Formats: sequence, structure tokens, C-alpha cells
Amino acid sequence: MAKQYLCTPSTAFMSQESSTPDSKRLSRQDLVHSQCGKRYSSQSSLGGMIDIGTSQYKCTECGKCFESSNALARHFRSHSGEKPFECTVCSKRFTESGNLVRHNRIHSGEKPYKCHMCNKAFSQFGTLSIHMRVHTGDKPYKCHMCDKAFSQFGSLSIHIMRVHRGDKPYKCHMCDKAFCESGNLNSHMRFHTGDKPYKCYMCDKAFSQSGNLNSHMRFHTGDKPYKCHMCDKAFRESRNLNRHMKVHTGDKPYKCHMCNKAFCESGNLNVHMRVHTGDKPYKCHMCDKAFSESGNLNSHMRVHTGDKPYKCYMCDKTFSHSAHLSSHLTVHTGDKPYKCSLCNKSFGRSDTLQRHKRLVHSN
Repeated sequence: MAKQYLCTPSTAFMSQESSTPDSKRLSRQDLVHSQCGKRYSSQSSLGGMIDIGTSQYKCTECGKCFESSNALARHFRSHSGEKPFECTVCSKRFTESGNLVRHNRIHSGEKPYKCHMCNKAFSQFGTLSIHMRVHTGDKPYKCHMCDKAFSQFGSLSIHIMRVHRGDKPYKCHMCDKAFCESGNLNSHMRFHTGDKPYKCYMCDKAFSQSGNLNSHMRFHTGDKPYKCHMCDKAFRESRNLNRHMKVHTGDKPYKCHMCNKAFCESGNLNVHMRVHTGDKPYKCHMCDKAFSESGNLNSHMRVHTGDKPYKCYMCDKTFSHSAHLSSHLTVHTGDKPYKCSLCNKSFGRSDTLQRHKRLVHSN
């Protein structure tokens, strides 16, 4: 390899072969920047670095070098905390205009990136690229501590932290919960603050997480993109399909070490464990009640707020619980799904069936 001589900031490199810079004779090994030591694959890439040695493109806070004044300006916002790009809908601010453009699609519902193998569409190209691995089966991110592989780098990171390290560096300052990822902590904090920045443009509902808004929108559109390949059922959410698939497989891999119960999902096991521990982590801030499940707390809060979000599409009645709406719909449909095992009678509601058993069959 040709011996290198460090140049002045206004020039790139000179080799022992020539006293002047010559882009045609520079090999890949020669393309090393004298200020930061970074290697470049082409002379054109290094050409953008010629001015990096000057104070114009060098960060005065950390010494990092950049190819342009714009790149330096964007980087400097990581030190200053400046977020000049503001969303006109929710007032959220961003350090870069591109991030604001992507964020605006949450409000507009725009999904310009379409999968050519199914009917799914995405608001970001990166999300489409990740989705394509569902079709290809590609899992490029391999764990170096076991034989598992993942389709997303984030999934690998979470796997290593949770399984191999047990690391949860992001701690909530309002309760004792801790998280592997900062994004999960941010989502969790909305549980304390009540912030719901993701608003449905078809009704007045709002959500603390964008994924919940996306799932909710399918109630309006009727879209059920997750189809079972073993029967004709389809689902609005992938987790519901995953749960359904265990009906076919009978798989219950999550076992309780304190009793004989087994569960098809880890979350169900976690909830079940509170039967043994008596843990009720979900506390109402308006009274002294506490609950073992977040869903029970959400339902309880409607006692205080009077909220009745479940509306019958056949009449004007509203309900505080989805189960109450389901029971009410049998009035319109005449459906009687609850059958007595002791006689031939059927009922529209489970509580009516239980009352029938007590009154008629208790003797």
C-alpha cells in the first residue's frame, strides 16, 4: 500500500507515488480522512470531505465533521435541542423537516408506499421494506448469543436486552416500571398524563398510541387484513390472528410455575400470575380502587367520566362496555347464542341463561 502523508485542511491526501493529489491513483485504502480517520469508498465521497477540515463544517461542540453546512446545521440541533419544524395539527415539533413530513401522515392517513404482493400500504418506505420480510421470510438480524434470528433490528435489540441481559434502562419516575426501549417508556408515560395525541378523523375518539388508532380505523373501514390460512376467518389485528391460530394448533407454551394452568400468550400468563401474587398495579387516580388489568381500570374510569363509547348502529343507544353493546344487539338480531345444557332453551344474554339455571334447574 502506498505510504500516506497527511494534508493541510484545504487538500485531501497525497501518496508517496505523487506529490499532487490524483483521484485516479487513489486506492480504497488511501481514502482515509486526515481529520476524523473515516474511510470512503470513492474519491467523490472523499471530495465532499475536502472542506470538512475547516471550521465551516466542523461541529464546535463535539468535533464531528460534515459534508455540508446543512448537514452540520441539522447535527447541531442534537446539542441545542432546537426543533424548528412544528406540526400544525398537534403542535409536535421536530429537528428535521423530513420527520415532520412523515409525522403528518399520521393525521392525513396517507400511505404512499404499497406492497406489490398484498394490499397493504404504509406511510414510510422503511416500514414497507420491513413488511416485505413477511413475504420473503428474510431474518437478517441474528443473535450472537443464541440461534434466534429476527426480521427487524429493533426486535433483535429487545431480544438481547430482555432475554440475555434483563436490561431495562428506561425507568418511569412516576411508578416502579422500567422498559428496554425509550419509545415504550414514552408510550407508558401517556398512561400517567392521559395524553392522547392520535385522533380519529371519522369520530371523536383519540388514542395514546398510533397503532391503536390504526386498529380503530378498521372498525370504520371494516378492513380485516389478517386472514387465517386454515379456515375462512379474518381479523382486524395480527395479535387476534396469532391468538386464533392456537385454536388450530392447541399450543399453550406459557406455563404457570405455581399451578397447572398453561396459556397461549405470555401476556395472559402475566395477568394470571396476579391471582397468586395479589398484585393490582393499575390504580384509579379518582378513588382508591386498584385493578390487576389495565382494561379493567379503563372500564372502571367510565364510572367517573360517564363515557359511553360503544354505540349501537341500529338505534341511538350507547353503552359503557362492549359486552353490553353485544348483548343489546341480540334485541335487534334475535340471536340467542347462550344455550342451556340441561334443556333446549336458548338466550340472548349469558346472565339470562344463568338466571334461568338458578330458577328452573337448581332443584
